[in-house]
Amino acid sequence: MKKILSLLCTICLLTACSDKVETTSADIALGKVVISLSGISDSKAGFEVQLRNTQTNSVFIEKTDAEGTATFSVTPGIYEATATKKELTGHNVYYIYNGTSGQIAVRKDVSTPVSMEMRKARTSQVVIKELYNGGCMKDDGVTFFQYDKSFILYNNGDQAVSLSNLCMGFCAPANAHATNRNYTDDGKLTYEAEGFIPCWNGVWYFPNTLTIEPYSQVVVNICGAIDNTQTVSASVNYANADYYCMYDPESGYYNTNYYPTPSALIPSSHYLKAVIMGLGNGWPFSMSSPAFVVFQTPEGTNPREYCTNSENLWYSGGDVKQVNACAKVPNEWIVDAMEVFSSDYKEGSLKRLTADIDAGYVWLTNRHGHTLYRNVDQQATEALEENAGKLVYNYQLGVDDSTDPSGIDAEASLKNGAHIIYQDTNNSTNDFHERQTCSLKE
Repeated sequence: MKKILSLLCTICLLTACSDKVETTSADIALGKVVISLSGISDSKAGFEVQLRNTQTNSVFIEKTDAEGTATFSVTPGIYEATATKKELTGHNVYYIYNGTSGQIAVRKDVSTPVSMEMRKARTSQVVIKELYNGGCMKDDGVTFFQYDKSFILYNNGDQAVSLSNLCMGFCAPANAHATNRNYTDDGKLTYEAEGFIPCWNGVWYFPNTLTIEPYSQVVVNICGAIDNTQTVSASVNYANADYYCMYDPESGYYNTNYYPTPSALIPSSHYLKAVIMGLGNGWPFSMSSPAFVVFQTPEGTNPREYCTNSENLWYSGGDVKQVNACAKVPNEWIVDAMEVFSSDYKEGSLKRLTADIDAGYVWLTNRHGHTLYRNVDQQATEALEENAGKLVYNYQLGVDDSTDPSGIDAEASLKNGAHIIYQDTNNSTNDFHERQTCSLKE
Protein backbone atom coordinates (compact mmCIF):
# COMPACT_ATOMS: atom_id res chain seq x y z
CA MET A 1 0.00 0.00 0.00
CA LYS A 2 2.88 2.34 0.90
CA LYS A 3 4.49 1.61 -2.47
CA ILE A 4 1.20 2.43 -4.26
CA LEU A 5 0.80 5.73 -2.36
CA SER A 6 4.42 6.62 -3.08
CA LEU A 7 3.93 5.92 -6.78
CA LEU A 8 0.75 8.03 -6.87
CA CYS A 9 2.56 10.95 -5.19
CA THR A 10 5.41 10.71 -7.68
CA ILE A 11 2.97 10.77 -10.60
CA CYS A 12 1.19 13.80 -9.11
CA LEU A 13 4.49 15.65 -8.65
CA LEU A 14 5.63 14.89 -12.19
CA THR A 15 2.27 16.02 -13.56
CA ALA A 16 2.43 19.25 -11.56
CA CYS A 17 5.96 19.96 -12.78
CA SER A 18 4.95 19.20 -16.35
CA ASP A 19 1.94 21.52 -16.12
CA LYS A 20 4.13 24.27 -14.69
CA VAL A 21 6.64 24.04 -17.55
CA GLU A 22 3.89 24.09 -20.15
CA THR A 23 2.25 27.13 -18.53
CA THR A 24 5.54 29.06 -18.37
CA SER A 25 6.31 28.26 -21.99
CA ALA A 26 2.86 29.36 -23.09
CA ASP A 27 3.23 32.65 -21.26
CA ILE A 28 6.34 33.64 -23.26
CA ALA A 29 5.09 35.76 -26.17
CA LEU A 30 7.82 36.54 -28.69
CA GLY A 31 8.13 38.53 -31.84
CA LYS A 32 10.57 37.99 -34.68
CA VAL A 33 13.07 40.47 -36.12
CA VAL A 34 14.64 39.67 -39.48
CA ILE A 35 17.58 41.97 -40.23
CA SER A 36 18.93 42.03 -43.79
CA LEU A 37 22.20 43.80 -44.55
CA SER A 38 22.77 45.78 -47.75
CA GLY A 39 25.60 47.83 -49.23
CA ILE A 40 28.16 44.99 -49.01
CA SER A 41 30.28 44.25 -52.05
CA ASP A 42 31.88 41.01 -50.81
CA SER A 43 30.70 38.12 -48.60
CA LYS A 44 27.64 38.91 -46.47
CA ALA A 45 28.20 36.02 -44.05
CA GLY A 46 29.69 36.34 -40.59
CA PHE A 47 28.66 39.89 -39.69
CA GLU A 48 27.92 40.14 -35.97
CA VAL A 49 24.53 41.78 -35.41
CA GLN A 50 23.55 43.05 -31.98
CA LEU A 51 19.94 43.79 -31.03
CA ARG A 52 19.40 45.88 -27.87
CA ASN A 53 16.13 46.47 -26.04
CA THR A 54 16.22 50.20 -25.31
CA GLN A 55 13.96 49.81 -22.26
CA THR A 56 15.68 46.89 -20.50
CA ASN A 57 19.15 47.18 -22.07
CA SER A 58 19.10 43.43 -22.85
CA VAL A 59 21.43 42.58 -25.75
CA PHE A 60 21.05 39.68 -28.22
CA ILE A 61 23.72 38.65 -30.74
CA GLU A 62 23.41 36.69 -33.97
CA LYS A 63 25.65 36.30 -37.03
CA THR A 64 24.45 36.74 -40.60
CA ASP A 65 24.04 33.83 -42.97
CA ALA A 66 25.28 33.71 -46.58
CA GLU A 67 22.41 35.99 -47.63
CA GLY A 68 23.34 38.62 -45.08
CA THR A 69 20.36 37.92 -42.82
CA ALA A 70 20.22 37.58 -39.03
CA THR A 71 17.01 36.46 -37.30
CA PHE A 72 16.04 37.12 -33.69
CA SER A 73 13.13 35.94 -31.53
CA VAL A 74 12.67 38.42 -28.69
CA THR A 75 10.04 39.81 -26.34
CA PRO A 76 7.96 42.78 -27.55
CA GLY A 77 9.47 46.23 -27.11
CA ILE A 78 11.55 48.91 -28.81
CA TYR A 79 14.96 47.83 -30.08
CA GLU A 80 18.01 49.17 -31.87
CA ALA A 81 20.36 47.09 -33.99
CA THR A 82 24.04 47.41 -34.90
CA ALA A 83 26.30 45.35 -37.12
CA THR A 84 30.04 45.45 -37.72
CA LYS A 85 32.86 43.64 -39.49
CA LYS A 86 36.57 44.44 -39.84
CA GLU A 87 38.46 43.78 -43.08
CA LEU A 88 42.26 43.75 -43.39
CA THR A 89 43.45 45.10 -46.76
CA GLY A 90 47.14 45.68 -46.13
CA HIS A 91 49.78 46.24 -43.47
CA ASN A 92 48.01 47.97 -40.57
CA VAL A 93 45.32 49.24 -42.97
CA TYR A 94 41.73 48.27 -42.18
CA TYR A 95 38.30 48.98 -43.55
CA ILE A 96 35.28 48.74 -41.30
CA TYR A 97 31.71 47.90 -42.28
CA ASN A 98 29.22 49.32 -39.79
CA GLY A 99 25.44 49.66 -39.76
CA THR A 100 22.76 50.81 -37.34
CA SER A 101 18.98 50.87 -37.20
CA GLY A 102 16.92 52.39 -34.39
CA GLN A 103 13.33 52.46 -33.16
CA ILE A 104 12.55 48.85 -34.17
CA ALA A 105 9.11 48.06 -32.76
CA VAL A 106 8.69 44.34 -31.98
CA ARG A 107 5.18 42.98 -31.45
CA LYS A 108 3.90 39.63 -30.24
CA ASP A 109 3.69 36.92 -32.95
CA VAL A 110 4.70 39.40 -35.67
CA SER A 111 7.75 39.17 -37.93
CA THR A 112 9.41 42.59 -38.37
CA PRO A 113 11.70 42.96 -41.40
CA VAL A 114 14.56 45.47 -41.07
CA SER A 115 16.84 46.54 -43.91
CA MET A 116 20.16 47.82 -42.59
CA GLU A 117 22.51 49.65 -44.93
CA MET A 118 26.16 48.96 -44.14
CA ARG A 119 28.68 51.77 -44.54
CA LYS A 120 32.35 51.22 -45.27
CA ALA A 121 35.05 53.44 -43.77
CA ARG A 122 38.85 53.36 -43.49
CA THR A 123 40.28 53.54 -39.98
CA SER A 124 42.69 56.32 -39.08
CA GLN A 125 46.22 56.00 -37.76
CA VAL A 126 45.42 58.58 -35.06
CA VAL A 127 42.85 57.43 -32.52
CA ILE A 128 41.23 58.68 -29.32
CA LYS A 129 43.07 56.64 -26.72
CA GLU A 130 41.26 57.94 -23.67
CA LEU A 131 38.50 60.35 -22.66
CA TYR A 132 38.19 61.71 -19.13
CA ASN A 133 35.06 63.84 -18.85
CA GLY A 134 32.96 62.59 -15.93
CA GLY A 135 34.59 64.46 -13.07
CA CYS A 136 35.32 63.15 -9.58
CA MET A 137 34.26 63.55 -5.96
CA LYS A 138 35.71 66.38 -3.91
CA ASP A 139 37.58 65.64 -0.71
CA ASP A 140 34.41 66.16 1.35
CA GLY A 141 33.02 62.98 -0.23
CA VAL A 142 29.68 64.67 -0.91
CA THR A 143 30.05 67.23 -3.71
CA PHE A 144 31.69 66.63 -7.08
CA PHE A 145 34.19 68.42 -9.30
CA GLN A 146 33.77 68.60 -13.08
CA TYR A 147 36.24 71.23 -14.36
CA ASP A 148 39.12 68.87 -15.11
CA LYS A 149 38.23 67.18 -18.40
CA SER A 150 40.76 65.92 -20.96
CA PHE A 151 41.43 63.45 -23.74
CA ILE A 152 44.46 61.68 -25.20
CA LEU A 153 45.23 61.19 -28.90
CA TYR A 154 47.50 58.30 -29.89
CA ASN A 155 49.48 57.38 -32.99
CA ASN A 156 48.40 53.79 -33.53
CA GLY A 157 51.01 53.06 -36.20
CA ASP A 158 54.74 52.73 -36.79
CA GLN A 159 55.14 55.95 -38.80
CA ALA A 160 55.11 59.54 -37.52
CA VAL A 161 52.02 61.51 -38.51
CA SER A 162 51.56 65.28 -38.92
CA LEU A 163 48.10 66.85 -38.81
CA SER A 164 47.20 70.41 -39.78
CA ASN A 165 43.84 72.04 -38.95
CA LEU A 166 43.03 69.33 -36.42
CA CYS A 167 39.70 70.12 -34.74
CA MET A 168 37.52 68.86 -31.89
CA GLY A 169 33.75 69.03 -31.57
CA PHE A 170 30.75 67.16 -30.22
CA CYS A 171 27.46 66.18 -31.74
CA ALA A 172 24.01 67.54 -30.83
CA PRO A 173 22.32 67.05 -28.46
CA ALA A 174 25.07 67.33 -25.85
CA ASN A 175 23.69 64.42 -23.77
CA ALA A 176 22.62 61.08 -25.26
CA HIS A 177 19.53 60.93 -23.02
CA ALA A 178 18.33 64.44 -23.91
CA THR A 179 15.35 64.91 -26.22
CA ASN A 180 16.65 64.27 -29.74
CA ARG A 181 14.59 65.82 -32.53
CA ASN A 182 17.04 64.79 -35.21
CA TYR A 183 15.36 61.46 -35.95
CA THR A 184 12.89 60.66 -38.72
CA ASP A 185 9.75 58.60 -38.10
CA ASP A 186 11.50 55.48 -39.40
CA GLY A 187 14.26 55.77 -36.81
CA LYS A 188 17.03 57.30 -38.92
CA LEU A 189 19.09 60.38 -38.17
CA THR A 190 17.96 63.25 -40.38
CA TYR A 191 21.52 63.99 -41.52
CA GLU A 192 22.56 60.37 -42.12
CA ALA A 193 21.95 60.46 -45.87
CA GLU A 194 23.66 63.84 -46.21
CA GLY A 195 27.09 62.60 -45.15
CA PHE A 196 27.92 64.96 -42.31
CA ILE A 197 27.98 65.11 -38.50
CA PRO A 198 26.61 68.26 -36.79
CA CYS A 199 29.09 69.64 -34.24
CA TRP A 200 27.18 71.85 -31.81
CA ASN A 201 27.95 75.17 -30.09
CA GLY A 202 31.67 75.51 -30.84
CA VAL A 203 34.79 73.90 -32.25
CA TRP A 204 38.35 73.87 -30.90
CA TYR A 205 41.41 73.47 -33.12
CA PHE A 206 45.20 73.32 -33.08
CA PRO A 207 46.52 76.57 -34.61
CA ASN A 208 49.73 74.81 -35.69
CA THR A 209 50.57 71.45 -37.24
CA LEU A 210 50.54 68.64 -34.69
CA THR A 211 53.11 65.85 -35.08
CA ILE A 212 52.73 62.58 -33.18
CA GLU A 213 55.56 60.06 -33.19
CA PRO A 214 54.91 56.31 -33.65
CA TYR A 215 53.16 54.65 -30.71
CA SER A 216 53.12 57.99 -28.86
CA GLN A 217 50.40 60.16 -27.36
CA VAL A 218 49.31 63.79 -26.99
CA VAL A 219 47.39 64.93 -23.91
CA VAL A 220 44.82 67.71 -24.42
CA ASN A 221 43.18 69.40 -21.45
CA ILE A 222 39.57 70.50 -22.10
CA CYS A 223 39.17 72.60 -18.94
CA GLY A 224 41.18 73.24 -15.80
CA ALA A 225 44.72 73.27 -17.24
CA ILE A 226 46.31 73.46 -13.78
CA ASP A 227 47.29 71.11 -10.98
CA ASN A 228 43.75 70.33 -9.84
CA THR A 229 45.01 67.90 -7.19
CA GLN A 230 45.96 70.89 -5.01
CA THR A 231 42.28 71.41 -4.22
CA VAL A 232 40.70 68.07 -5.24
CA SER A 233 42.98 65.12 -4.51
CA ALA A 234 41.05 62.72 -6.77
CA SER A 235 41.42 65.06 -9.77
CA VAL A 236 44.23 65.34 -12.34
CA ASN A 237 47.44 67.36 -12.45
CA TYR A 238 47.78 69.05 -15.87
CA ALA A 239 50.82 71.17 -14.95
CA ASN A 240 53.03 69.57 -17.58
CA ALA A 241 55.06 71.22 -20.34
CA ASP A 242 54.19 68.42 -22.79
CA TYR A 243 50.44 68.89 -22.46
CA TYR A 244 48.12 70.99 -24.65
CA CYS A 245 45.05 72.85 -23.43
CA MET A 246 41.87 74.53 -24.66
CA TYR A 247 42.39 78.18 -23.70
CA ASP A 248 41.19 81.09 -25.82
CA PRO A 249 39.28 83.73 -23.79
CA GLU A 250 39.17 86.07 -26.80
CA SER A 251 36.97 83.55 -28.63
CA GLY A 252 34.13 84.11 -26.14
CA TYR A 253 34.89 81.03 -24.04
CA TYR A 254 36.11 83.04 -21.05
CA ASN A 255 34.34 81.44 -18.08
CA THR A 256 37.07 81.18 -15.44
CA ASN A 257 35.47 78.10 -13.84
CA TYR A 258 36.23 76.29 -17.09
CA TYR A 259 39.37 78.19 -18.03
CA PRO A 260 41.56 79.37 -15.17
CA THR A 261 44.89 80.74 -16.38
CA PRO A 262 46.82 77.62 -17.45
CA SER A 263 49.80 76.38 -15.50
CA ALA A 264 52.96 78.34 -16.29
CA LEU A 265 54.54 75.03 -17.29
CA ILE A 266 52.29 74.80 -20.36
CA PRO A 267 53.76 76.96 -23.17
CA SER A 268 51.38 79.38 -24.89
CA SER A 269 52.20 77.64 -28.18
CA HIS A 270 50.25 74.69 -26.76
CA TYR A 271 47.03 76.72 -26.38
CA LEU A 272 44.23 75.66 -28.72
CA LYS A 273 41.93 78.15 -30.45
CA ALA A 274 38.14 78.15 -30.50
CA VAL A 275 35.35 79.30 -32.79
CA ILE A 276 31.81 79.66 -31.42
CA MET A 277 28.70 79.10 -33.53
CA GLY A 278 26.17 79.04 -30.67
CA LEU A 279 25.75 80.70 -27.29
CA GLY A 280 27.55 80.56 -23.95
CA ASN A 281 30.91 81.39 -22.39
CA GLY A 282 32.14 77.82 -21.85
CA TRP A 283 32.30 74.83 -24.19
CA PRO A 284 29.40 72.68 -22.90
CA PHE A 285 31.11 69.32 -23.28
CA SER A 286 28.96 66.74 -21.50
CA MET A 287 30.20 65.22 -18.25
CA SER A 288 27.86 62.26 -18.73
CA SER A 289 27.44 61.26 -22.36
CA PRO A 290 29.16 63.20 -25.18
CA ALA A 291 29.42 62.19 -28.83
CA PHE A 292 33.03 63.31 -29.28
CA VAL A 293 34.44 64.06 -32.75
CA VAL A 294 38.02 64.70 -33.88
CA PHE A 295 38.28 65.97 -37.45
CA GLN A 296 40.66 67.65 -39.87
CA THR A 297 39.69 70.31 -42.38
CA PRO A 298 41.37 69.95 -45.80
CA GLU A 299 44.41 71.97 -46.77
CA GLY A 300 43.32 75.51 -47.55
CA THR A 301 40.17 75.29 -45.41
CA ASN A 302 40.60 77.35 -42.25
CA PRO A 303 38.52 75.96 -39.33
CA ARG A 304 37.41 79.43 -38.18
CA GLU A 305 36.37 80.53 -41.66
CA TYR A 306 34.53 77.28 -42.27
CA CYS A 307 32.56 77.32 -39.02
CA THR A 308 31.54 80.98 -39.35
CA ASN A 309 30.28 80.59 -42.93
CA SER A 310 26.47 80.47 -42.78
CA GLU A 311 26.42 77.97 -45.66
CA ASN A 312 28.16 75.45 -43.40
CA LEU A 313 25.75 75.81 -40.48
CA TRP A 314 22.96 73.41 -39.55
CA TYR A 315 20.40 73.75 -36.76
CA SER A 316 19.67 70.89 -34.39
CA GLY A 317 15.99 69.96 -34.31
CA GLY A 318 15.30 72.15 -37.35
CA ASP A 319 14.73 75.27 -35.24
CA VAL A 320 16.83 78.05 -36.78
CA LYS A 321 18.13 79.77 -33.65
CA GLN A 322 21.70 80.53 -32.68
CA VAL A 323 21.43 78.30 -29.62
CA ASN A 324 20.91 75.33 -31.99
CA ALA A 325 23.72 76.19 -34.41
CA CYS A 326 26.04 73.38 -35.52
CA ALA A 327 28.90 73.17 -38.00
CA LYS A 328 28.37 70.54 -40.70
CA VAL A 329 31.45 68.31 -40.55
CA PRO A 330 31.69 66.07 -43.64
CA ASN A 331 32.19 62.43 -42.73
CA GLU A 332 35.37 62.18 -44.78
CA TRP A 333 37.00 64.83 -42.57
CA ILE A 334 36.57 62.80 -39.38
CA VAL A 335 39.75 61.32 -37.94
CA ASP A 336 38.08 59.51 -35.04
CA ALA A 337 34.93 59.69 -32.92
CA MET A 338 33.28 57.99 -29.98
CA GLU A 339 29.75 57.80 -28.61
CA VAL A 340 29.18 57.80 -24.85
CA PHE A 341 25.99 56.84 -22.97
CA SER A 342 25.43 57.55 -19.28
CA SER A 343 25.00 54.60 -16.91
CA ASP A 344 22.39 56.69 -15.09
CA TYR A 345 20.18 56.75 -18.19
CA LYS A 346 20.22 53.25 -19.62
CA GLU A 347 16.69 53.80 -20.85
CA GLY A 348 16.08 56.35 -23.57
CA SER A 349 19.61 57.14 -24.76
CA LEU A 350 19.91 57.59 -28.52
CA LYS A 351 22.87 57.61 -30.87
CA ARG A 352 23.99 60.81 -32.55
CA LEU A 353 26.88 59.48 -34.63
CA THR A 354 26.07 57.61 -37.85
CA ALA A 355 27.17 54.01 -38.37
CA ASP A 356 30.14 54.76 -40.61
CA ILE A 357 31.55 57.06 -37.92
CA ASP A 358 30.72 54.97 -34.83
CA ALA A 359 28.29 52.06 -34.82
CA GLY A 360 28.18 51.62 -31.03
CA TYR A 361 28.49 53.37 -27.67
CA VAL A 362 30.31 52.95 -24.35
CA TRP A 363 28.72 53.38 -20.91
CA LEU A 364 30.15 55.85 -18.36
CA THR A 365 29.51 56.18 -14.64
CA ASN A 366 30.46 59.79 -14.00
CA ARG A 367 31.52 61.72 -10.85
CA HIS A 368 33.82 58.91 -9.69
CA GLY A 369 37.03 59.75 -11.53
CA HIS A 370 36.37 57.01 -14.09
CA THR A 371 37.70 57.30 -17.62
CA LEU A 372 36.94 55.71 -20.99
CA TYR A 373 39.96 53.81 -22.29
CA ARG A 374 40.52 52.15 -25.66
CA ASN A 375 40.95 48.37 -25.70
CA VAL A 376 44.19 46.77 -26.86
CA ASP A 377 44.27 44.92 -30.19
CA GLN A 378 45.74 41.79 -28.66
CA GLN A 379 46.65 39.98 -31.88
CA ALA A 380 48.35 42.99 -33.48
CA THR A 381 50.18 43.99 -30.28
CA GLU A 382 51.46 40.49 -29.54
CA ALA A 383 52.63 40.18 -33.16
CA LEU A 384 55.17 43.02 -32.74
CA GLU A 385 58.56 41.38 -32.29
CA GLU A 386 59.86 44.24 -30.14
CA ASN A 387 57.17 43.46 -27.53
CA ALA A 388 58.68 40.12 -26.53
CA GLY A 389 58.83 39.97 -22.74
CA LYS A 390 57.45 43.49 -22.31
CA LEU A 391 53.68 42.98 -22.22
CA VAL A 392 51.99 43.01 -18.82
CA TYR A 393 48.82 40.92 -18.40
CA ASN A 394 46.12 40.37 -15.74
CA TYR A 395 44.50 43.79 -16.25
CA GLN A 396 42.40 44.71 -13.19
CA LEU A 397 41.22 48.30 -13.71
CA GLY A 398 37.88 47.75 -15.45
CA VAL A 399 34.58 48.82 -13.87
CA ASP A 400 32.11 46.02 -13.09
CA ASP A 401 31.65 44.02 -16.32
CA SER A 402 33.37 46.65 -18.47
CA THR A 403 37.01 45.76 -19.07
CA ASP A 404 39.64 45.20 -21.74
CA PRO A 405 38.99 41.70 -23.13
CA SER A 406 42.64 41.35 -24.20
CA GLY A 407 43.72 41.15 -20.55
CA ILE A 408 46.73 43.34 -21.39
CA ASP A 409 47.49 46.22 -19.02
CA ALA A 410 48.32 48.81 -21.66
CA GLU A 411 49.72 51.49 -19.33
CA ALA A 412 51.94 49.03 -17.43
CA SER A 413 53.13 47.60 -20.74
CA LEU A 414 53.96 51.05 -22.12
CA LYS A 415 56.03 51.79 -19.02
CA ASN A 416 57.75 48.47 -19.62
CA GLY A 417 58.86 49.66 -23.07
CA ALA A 418 56.19 47.89 -25.14
CA HIS A 419 54.47 49.33 -28.22
CA ILE A 420 50.69 49.12 -27.98
CA ILE A 421 48.34 48.86 -30.95
CA TYR A 422 44.81 49.73 -29.88
CA GLN A 423 41.64 48.24 -31.31
CA ASP A 424 39.82 50.39 -33.84
CA THR A 425 36.60 49.09 -35.37
CA ASN A 426 34.64 52.39 -35.47
CA ASN A 427 32.37 50.85 -32.84
CA SER A 428 32.75 52.20 -29.30
CA THR A 429 31.01 49.14 -27.84
CA ASN A 430 33.90 46.99 -29.05
CA ASP A 431 36.69 49.56 -28.81
CA PHE A 432 36.36 51.09 -25.33
CA HIS A 433 35.81 50.12 -21.72
CA GLU A 434 35.20 52.05 -18.51
CA ARG A 435 38.35 52.35 -16.41
CA GLN A 436 38.57 53.04 -12.67
CA THR A 437 41.06 55.91 -12.95
CA CYS A 438 42.47 58.27 -15.54
CA SER A 439 45.84 56.99 -16.78
CA LEU A 440 47.36 60.45 -16.18
CA LYS A 441 47.15 59.83 -12.44
CA GLU A 442 49.46 56.79 -12.63
